[in-house]
Amino acid sequence: MLATPTLAQVFEDYKHRQITLTILGSGAWGKALAHIANSNGHTVRVWSRSGDLSLEDAVAGAEVIMSAISMKGVPELVQRLRGLNIPETTIFVTATKGLDPETTLTPSVIFQQAFPHHAVAVLSGPNLSKEIEAGLPAATVIACANETAAEAVQHLFAGENFRTYRSSDPLGAELGGTLKNVIAIAVGVCEGLELGSNARSALITRALPEVMRIGTHLGGQPETFLGLSGLGDMLATCTSALSRNYRVGYGLAQSKPLEQILAELGSTAEGVNTAYVLHDIAQREQISVPIAQQVYLLLKGDISAEEAVAALMERKLKAEDYQEILQCD
Repeated sequence: MLATPTLAQVFEDYKHRQITLTILGSGAWGKALAHIANSNGHTVRVWSRSGDLSLEDAVAGAEVIMSAISMKGVPELVQRLRGLNIPETTIFVTATKGLDPETTLTPSVIFQQAFPHHAVAVLSGPNLSKEIEAGLPAATVIACANETAAEAVQHLFAGENFRTYRSSDPLGAELGGTLKNVIAIAVGVCEGLELGSNARSALITRALPEVMRIGTHLGGQPETFLGLSGLGDMLATCTSALSRNYRVGYGLAQSKPLEQILAELGSTAEGVNTAYVLHDIAQREQISVPIAQQVYLLLKGDISAEEAVAALMERKLKAEDYQEILQCD
């Protein structure tokens, strides 16, 4: 009688063959990831709420289930998945960047709490979906506490123009990808006001320790925020008009109402919701977030774009503290 393979053996097997992937979410990001996996010869199913395929049929037999939906839909989706008796040999991957308003948790934490015996990985990096769809070179991070599961997901998505790196810090990778969306709004404001390259560079540089301060306080590892899923993702999102969050800030700098900007985008800008949730976290945990605080006030309509910039420029004089970046804890 053959012994039942261990989870490690199952995940090791995934690395060496084509597998079945279900992507939950048919937006631009979900479609881009589906295209990569499909090009690698894997079997890919894409599910959406408006499609004909039921969730139960979509995940049946899937060896990897990836969530690529907006943050607001994650809690409900996880509850639906809990009722489907998904085997522990299935790896969950979340490619969503955001924070849940009700619990202030990240998607991977929500998944891990619901499926404590499953491997839950995070895919995060400087990955603008339109560039990936166009076949332009990109790199990303697959972060998971289970290294063999991370390697299996690497195998799934690695391609000629899509380089996958591995990390053991899913929370840090996720927080880097989430928090930079708030910074991208601030940089969009800077660009919309035509403040110049010096101002933009200073803003991004000072944003890094702010993101690290929040991220490490919430449990991420400092070095993660200096990698692809941290600084790399921030640079991509803060310097490209393809970034929805950047475009939100740019529109606010032109005095457009937030509702009009979001309607014109036609898709979700996660940084808006994240700014509100981050404000609550910072208040609760007493974390200094000067850039995020000004973004929050601007989104609420309490200040103008010019007043937000002025508030940051008028902060008290201080020395540049390199240890703030090198020794975040």
